[in-house]
Amino acid sequence: MDYGKTLNLLQTDFPMRGNLPQAEPAMQAWWDEIDIYGKVRELRKGSPKFILHDGPPYANGDIHIGHALNKILKDFIVRYKSMRGFDAPYVPGWDTHGLPIEQAIANSGKVDRKKMSVLEFRNYCKQYALDWVEKQKGQFKRLGVRGDWNDPYITLRPQYEAQQIRVFGEMVKKGYIYKGLKPVYWSPSSESALAEAEIEYREKTSPSIYVAFDVKDGKGKLPAGSAIVIWTTTPWTLPANLGITVHPEFEYVLVEAGGKSYLVAEGLLDAVAKEIGWTDPVKKASFKGTELEYITCKHPFYDRDSLVILGEHVTLDAGTGCVHTAPGHGEEDFVVGQKYNLGVLCPVDDQGNMTNEAPGFEGVFYDKANKLITEKLEQSGHLLKLDFIRHQYAHDWRTKKPVIYRATEQWFASVDKFRQQMLDDIKRIDWTPDWGEIRLHNMIAERGDWCISRQRVWGVPIPIVYCRSCNHPLVNDETIEKVAALFEKEGSDVWFAREAHELLPAGTTCPQCGHGEFRKETDIMDVWFDSGSSHVAVLETRPELQWPADLYLEGSDQYRGWYNSSLITGVAVRGQSPYKGILSHGFTLDGEGRKMSKSLGNTVDPNQVCGKLGADILRLWVASVDYRSDVRISDNILTQITEVYRKIRNTLRFLLGNLSGFDPAADRVPYSAMNELDRYAVIRLNRMIERALKAYENYDFHLVYQAVHHFCAVEMSAFYLDIAKDRLYASAPNDPARKACQTVLYESLTAITKLIAPILPHTADEVWKYTPAAGSISVQLELMPEADASVYDEELERKWARFTEVRDEVLKALEVARKDKVIGNSLGASLQLYPDAATAELLGQMEQLDQLFIVSAVRVHGPDEAAPEAAMKLKGLAVLVEVAEGEKCERCWIVTPEVGRDEEHPTLCSRCASVVRALDKELE
Repeated sequence: MDYGKTLNLLQTDFPMRGNLPQAEPAMQAWWDEIDIYGKVRELRKGSPKFILHDGPPYANGDIHIGHALNKILKDFIVRYKSMRGFDAPYVPGWDTHGLPIEQAIANSGKVDRKKMSVLEFRNYCKQYALDWVEKQKGQFKRLGVRGDWNDPYITLRPQYEAQQIRVFGEMVKKGYIYKGLKPVYWSPSSESALAEAEIEYREKTSPSIYVAFDVKDGKGKLPAGSAIVIWTTTPWTLPANLGITVHPEFEYVLVEAGGKSYLVAEGLLDAVAKEIGWTDPVKKASFKGTELEYITCKHPFYDRDSLVILGEHVTLDAGTGCVHTAPGHGEEDFVVGQKYNLGVLCPVDDQGNMTNEAPGFEGVFYDKANKLITEKLEQSGHLLKLDFIRHQYAHDWRTKKPVIYRATEQWFASVDKFRQQMLDDIKRIDWTPDWGEIRLHNMIAERGDWCISRQRVWGVPIPIVYCRSCNHPLVNDETIEKVAALFEKEGSDVWFAREAHELLPAGTTCPQCGHGEFRKETDIMDVWFDSGSSHVAVLETRPELQWPADLYLEGSDQYRGWYNSSLITGVAVRGQSPYKGILSHGFTLDGEGRKMSKSLGNTVDPNQVCGKLGADILRLWVASVDYRSDVRISDNILTQITEVYRKIRNTLRFLLGNLSGFDPAADRVPYSAMNELDRYAVIRLNRMIERALKAYENYDFHLVYQAVHHFCAVEMSAFYLDIAKDRLYASAPNDPARKACQTVLYESLTAITKLIAPILPHTADEVWKYTPAAGSISVQLELMPEADASVYDEELERKWARFTEVRDEVLKALEVARKDKVIGNSLGASLQLYPDAATAELLGQMEQLDQLFIVSAVRVHGPDEAAPEAAMKLKGLAVLVEVAEGEKCERCWIVTPEVGRDEEHPTLCSRCASVVRALDKELE
């Protein structure tokens, strides 16, 4: 007789191999077919809302691993919240205006920007952006991200642009918008002003020069023929010098060196002397900074004065303590220059070339002017030292080229007027991680007014017109609403397509002079104003959403980007932050912790990972890392993640395979009727559920990953399931003990599947299709499991936790015996255990030790009985592994003297003979 056919062997159609690259697209097609997003939304209709507002990625190029990290984290949260009973809609968005798209069109070689109209060029930009929206949409969906992909928000859509105009108008109404001449970050390579968020710092070599400014009028303090020494790394700004700033509280000394007298800060004298090469400078006099105010010096190569003024921004960190001041090329210089009415001189044009306001250097690119100016200083005897330094310098984050400070007329949002309100609101926000609060607080506390104008064409126009007669800028509630209504109907192209009077209410005249002809503002808004208006343009306009959002989740670079601009517009127009919580993640690095770059060849393409391994592997990687810091990814790391995935999948498959024929409604065994091992497994399952849910609530996805992985690999596979196999396979199908075990398996299967659903949605839904009496067609329509605290029994847990430690020691002895060829597998073993008193007491409380150790026989000796020399000494006991006496049962493989005693089934043990007889009767 083939006794193998009488065993309850693993039976399931759930495949062992995930084959994710092929299976996932099929699963996603099914999701689309049944409209899973709509089904989830309908199911949660009327429930409390949870709104995660999507920070829009830029529609320019394929997604990278940073995009994948961000979108997958968002998906974890949205999926989890919906499975906790929240109505959690997710509306993805895209940022579609700005310079990178203009550059991509211009550099494509397909169009000649100079030969087309603004409207034609904008149309190319629009089509380019929309094409990338569609490509990225497909790539995000391939990651398994669930959302309203049929109706995302896109910043170039007319409705969005109209709301952005209204945000701008509200800020105008409250007096927060003004036009002024101020130094701003200027990118010669982009020919545009930049916001702080568009700046990145890179290494640059700059000249380092010490320059003497001869004293013209020392005000009775500094003698004729003396000089004040300044230090700068931007010689090209010297043509714009109008003053020298000293700190009012610092001590300054006049020293004689090389036959001439020089003034420097006393605290920097030694450093300056060393740099310039002064040997034993002699101190002639000392002054407090306040005593030097209004001394005048001669400009080193122009016939004009340079006034000594006071400023608190002067430091003793470097230089001379006497700061070259060019109000047209520095924010602090500008502020202090305004105080002393120095004026503003900015002899550099949009392309970075020197103008005729810098005689002798006209037409020279500012960086090349450094050498010419230095040579001129040397010829005139004012150059004291020339060197070169490598330092971090501001660069345009798009062109990767250096930027300059340059005073130009720009539109600004005044931050000062509501700065304190923002700082107060920051305290009320939930921060993950905690340090985010300090970071944004400091940025808001220290930031200047926001330059919101850009000298480009691909963007939302600044909706202001100027009187052709008196140049007065006109903007009010009526003009804003007129423009907004036009944008809502026709899009922002209408600004470029129509004359100024067509954009204004009929009969509009200048309130200053009564003139009725106007010209349009040609600048567009900073793209950060675009995305920073999304809380009004999206959260307030879509009925499924609500304002403020519960959460914004982006990379840590967005403290100076989207978090910043959204907070400014939110507090400016609505009086509070548009988000209740901020969660930020770090950047992606390679396996060695290096920044990813194409030149190093260490990038990881999420699209390729999906094609090779599957999106669920990438998602499991995201869950495995502590994303609050920078995270590492490489082929080796993904290989390790794949192994973890296999363990989880194999555990789920084992659970499914042993539930064949199990009816959860009829066969479930109550907790009270289970044996201790089963009850312990149920307790451990509920402890895992509790840990996982707490981790989800705290957005600690790596702790969810650890909890599920440990439960599957250790508590289930290596312990409970290992022990339960004999009961599952060899017992009668309807044996109550087997049904109790199946109950544990069923509870574990459904709980694990639900818990992994936000992280491994494709795999979870695949498992759900094979789960007995699953109910919903998708696990996404289920609620998360709840931990049942009523089953907790700390005494029982301590007992079995201690037993698992003892069992681990016994398994070590069995492994040694296997290696030494004493036994084949563990069922061929008989154990002689020599425990200490505490272990003996524990083992005395355990039943069926042979099954717990998965051996054929166990004898526990008294604690006073000495172990033989051959026994293996372990923690708490000694173990002697011997060959079990008797014959091996053909059906269950247990070795026992009972085999051969049953005449009808002489090759079976008594248990198996009994089961087979019962099965035979059923067949009759």
